[in-house]
Amino acid sequence: MTRALRYAAQAVLYIAVAAVLGYLSVGPSYTHFPPDKAMVRLSIAHGADRRGECRELSLDERQQLAPNMRVPMVCPRERLPVHVEIDLDGEPLYVADLAPTGLSGDGPSRANKAFVVAPGRHMMSMRLRDTARTNGFDYDRTVEVELAPQQHLVIDFRPDIGGFTI
Repeated sequence: MTRALRYAAQAVLYIAVAAVLGYLSVGPSYTHFPPDKAMVRLSIAHGADRRGECRELSLDERQQLAPNMRVPMVCPRERLPVHVEIDLDGEPLYVADLAPTGLSGDGPSRANKAFVVAPGRHMMSMRLRDTARTNGFDYDRTVEVELAPQQHLVIDFRPDIGGFTI
């Protein structure tokens, strides 16, 4: 094969690769999110109360421990699960018991969920329980939201400023 023929074949190959790359950069079309929907995202990282109460060690119990481990109180590391409920217009959108993370179950409970909803005006109720109580909720908030098409609404939980934030 002559040198000119090899250069011509190489040029045709380069042009074909460039054409395929050019086509893939503009097509096929892809819609990341439906244009007629809105999104509600829940983002929580919260540590619930400890599973048990701290207790004072007796003198005999302290004597059995190594000298550098003799503390007057012992507290369990494990945390309770966090119960979360979110309603949209009176219908449950998300209900979950979030287990604590960590090897000993002593880390925060986490959730990061996205929900595709219809745009428009909605009543949103958010409730969270992070204590050992069985009825009711420790944090409760109901708000009216107006969602536009393709809008992303983020619900965060921050107990230091009162609970749920939007």
